[in-house]
Order: sequence, then structure tokens, then C-alpha cells
Amino acid sequence: MAMEIIPAPRVTSPASGTPFVLDEHTALTAGPEAAGEARRLRSALGAATGFPLLPGRGGLPGGGRARIHLEVDPSLPDEGYRLEVGAERVGITGGGPAGVSWGGQTLRQLLGPDAFRRAPLPDRAWRLEPGVIEDAPRFAWRGMLLDVARHFMPKDGVLRYLDLLAAHKLNVLHLHLTDDQGWRIEIQRYPRLTEQGAWRERSMLGGRQHGQWEERPHGGFYTQDDIREIVAYAAERHIAVVPEIDVPGHSQAAIAAYPELGNTDAVDTGSLAVWTRWGINENVLAPTDAVLAFYENVLTEVLALFPGRFVHIGGDECPKAQWKASPAVRARIAELGLNGEDELQSWFIRHFDTWLAERGRRLIGWDEILEGGLAAGAAVSSWRGYAGGIAAAEAGHDVVMCPEQQVYLDHRQAEGEQEPIPVGYVRTLEDVYRFEPVPPQLAGTAEAAHVIGTQANVWTEMMDSARYVDYMAFPRLCAFSEVAWSSLAPPLERDFADFEHRMDAHYRRLDALGVEYRPPGGPLPWQRRPGVLGRPIEGPPPIV
Repeated sequence: MAMEIIPAPRVTSPASGTPFVLDEHTALTAGPEAAGEARRLRSALGAATGFPLLPGRGGLPGGGRARIHLEVDPSLPDEGYRLEVGAERVGITGGGPAGVSWGGQTLRQLLGPDAFRRAPLPDRAWRLEPGVIEDAPRFAWRGMLLDVARHFMPKDGVLRYLDLLAAHKLNVLHLHLTDDQGWRIEIQRYPRLTEQGAWRERSMLGGRQHGQWEERPHGGFYTQDDIREIVAYAAERHIAVVPEIDVPGHSQAAIAAYPELGNTDAVDTGSLAVWTRWGINENVLAPTDAVLAFYENVLTEVLALFPGRFVHIGGDECPKAQWKASPAVRARIAELGLNGEDELQSWFIRHFDTWLAERGRRLIGWDEILEGGLAAGAAVSSWRGYAGGIAAAEAGHDVVMCPEQQVYLDHRQAEGEQEPIPVGYVRTLEDVYRFEPVPPQLAGTAEAAHVIGTQANVWTEMMDSARYVDYMAFPRLCAFSEVAWSSLAPPLERDFADFEHRMDAHYRRLDALGVEYRPPGGPLPWQRRPGVLGRPIEGPPPIV
């Protein structure tokens, strides 16, 4: 039983004996709770092998033929599975349908790279060596943020990324849907959010300090039916889609569509367009009752589209200059009895914390939302290092660890001018592999249980195509998937040499999936961006 599996399973027990041969006579059967997983696995393996994988005939499952059988056993962890390979039978038993699904992904890896193709190739033999794999994830939240606001990714690209997440046993897609540079979700009550807010006249090329431009309009958005399709497609793959609607900063696209959302006594909001620059924007939402009602209406439509418990509201990087300059805001601060603009931002966030909780949902936001206090049910995405996550966990909040210094996949992958638009710190494949989501300060404490998971963030200011997203995400997302899934020793004891060995096989799977990853030897000529300057940061990233 070849063990070149990513992410690494908990327990593998190879056995001697006759291999299982998958051919045109093999049946695929399932217990009632695994019927949906059987349909999806039959579709995937049938496309790759050309075999029908019928459920069998007569009263005996499989009609007496060699078969693959799927079933649910609640005694296993919900996302855990046991995969057993014998000469005449492959059994995948999951604690729930998700566990069966993850077992199916492992089966595809064991069958070889061509099991990930969409049509059969000639003269392929499909064999599995006997043995047993027992597996379950380390973290409940194993996510990737995809920023579709800075550069829009059409719906088919999002569906493709859901397949890639599922292939790596990642189970959360955090969709960054709104920002200064674009609003990407249809809100029927406010059509100008997409009529005007979904496109910008041009885009910066490379780092903002260089003044380079792509003189071409950019835009796009998802209709509500698109979102329903994405959410349903994700759910079939046991992936939760977490929407992000950013407030009160990162909001110029919304203000450009509805100028009354901005601080009209401090700036001419009627002259604003969707922002064409990168960076932190001074144009933020006004803290009025009308603005709160506007976003309540927006979120009402969002909740109808996204059934998951978590809703991300951003809450980061909100400059206070306009609030300081606004007589209306100063009056609002006095009316609410707050101590300045920082407390006003906390009041804004707490309003939606309460509003979402009243509707059975949980607010999650970037670690700035800790400033000023949160309701017990809110969760925190710790991006400015570990510190925010440690503070949140110690205060009783659940945490998703996604520190910029470790798992921001927009950061460059190597030194040198050959890397396309080099940004941020060097974060190699090994760096990501050695990331530890539970910081030493929490290890072994009761508060460590509040680290519910981890997430790699793909910010797309510099990524203007799906090819470029592939290059920056892969293969580092493979290393991240092992961090999030596998129960491994602390980072210094992780065996990167073994991971690299398993990646030799996994690159061929990525090839079959059509992923345009960064090759181990560096970018291919067409993956480079000569002349487009980035924003590299020298030296090692600080651990904060």
C-alpha cells in the first residue's frame, strides 16, 4: 500500500496479500447514509477510469463481484474514516458522510495521479495494495480565504477551487466578497452595489509605491443563484462557505454606489468611484442608524444565501481620520457616551455581533474586533501574528489562526527577481509546512481548545488570473493541508524530507488536476512577470 498521501494519515497498516484490481466489473455499493458519497465517488472514478462502477444486481451487494463499499459508523469521529483494502473488497467507513468523503479522496490518491483526470487514458491498470488506513483531522476548521474582491474569480473558478480544497481535505472556503476595489455579491434590495460597485476603471500593477497601472476596466459579481450554486456545490463536498462583508473599513466600493453610506460632512462622497489603488483606504462607513439598517438589510440577504453558522464582518484596518473630522461623528460619539473613535469602531462591531447572534449566527472578524470587547459567541481570525489569537483564546473566544507572517500565500515563495511581483516575506514550502497553529503560550492549556482551526489566506491584489492564483497557492496549500489535518509532532519534529518525498507523487496529481503550481526549481518562463515591481520585505518575518 503506497503511502504517498497528502495530508498524511494518522495510522497506516500495510498488509501482505493479493492486490485489489479495479476494472469494468467492479461494483460500488453503499449503505443508506453513504448513498450521496457513492454517487459522487462513482462520478469521479467513473470519469477517470471509464468504468461504470454499478451498485450491483440481485439481493447481494455487488452481485458477488469485487466491490468498493461505503458506509457510516457513528462510533468513528464525524470526519474520521477507516479505509480497508483486501483482494476482493475495498471498504470505506466514515463517522459521518464527511468522513466517507475524505476516505474517498484518499482512495483516489492510492489509485494514482490518473484517478484525478476527467476522462480515461488508454492502457491504465488500477490496483490497490492491501492494508488499512485509519484517519481523522486535527482541526475542525481547515480553511482557505479566497479574495475575489481585489481580482474577481468567475464562478467556474470558484467551483474548481472547491474541488481542489476537497482533494486536500480542507473544509472551509472563506470568500472575501467586498472591499474598496469591488463588491462581488448581488444584493437585490440595493442593485447599485453591483451595477456600480462591481467594477473599477483600472487596476494597479504591482506594489502601490511604483505607480504602475493596468489601463483596463476590471469587474464581475456573483448573482444570488451563482451563490446558491457555489454553496450547494461546496456542501456536497463537505465544505462550509463563509461570506465576508467588510465593515466599517474597506468599504469604498459600497460608498461609491451609495454615497450616503460615507461621512458626507467630512468628504465629498458623491465624487468617489470604486477604488483603483491597493492599500488602506481613508473612506469608511458613517456610524449612523441608516448605515446600520443598510447593512442589516444586506446581511439579511446574505444569511438567506449562506446557511452556515459563521459570518465574517471584517472589522480590520479602519482609519479614523474622517471620523475625527466629522462633526456628525463627534456628536454620535457623545450621544453614545463613548470614549473616542476607537470605542466607536467597537460599538459598530458589537452591534452586528448582537444582530447576528439574535438570528442564530456567529460573528467572526479579524483580530482588531477584540478591541473594545465582544460577545461570548464571537470568533476571531488572528492575522497580525499569534497575539490576537492568544488574547482571544484567553478571553474565551474561538480562534482561527491565520497569521500574516506564516500563511499569507500572497507572500513571495523565494528570493530573487525571478519570482513574479515579489511581495512580503519569503514563505517557502518548508516554512508553511513548519507552521504551528497552536502557539507555545497556549500549548497544553485549556485555552488551546479555543483554537478551532487554521486558514491560509490568498489575497489577490497581485493575482489577476486563475493561473497566478494557482502559482501562489500551490504547492504551499498542500503543506498547509497537512498542518491543518494531520496529527503531527510540534513543528521542529515534522519530517519535511518525508513530505517532500510524498510531494514527488503529489505533483503528478496536481498535473492531472490542471493546477499551474510553482515548480520546485522555480517559476517557468511564462509564470514570471518581468518589469512588474512588487513590495518585498527583507529579513525573516517577526513572530508576534
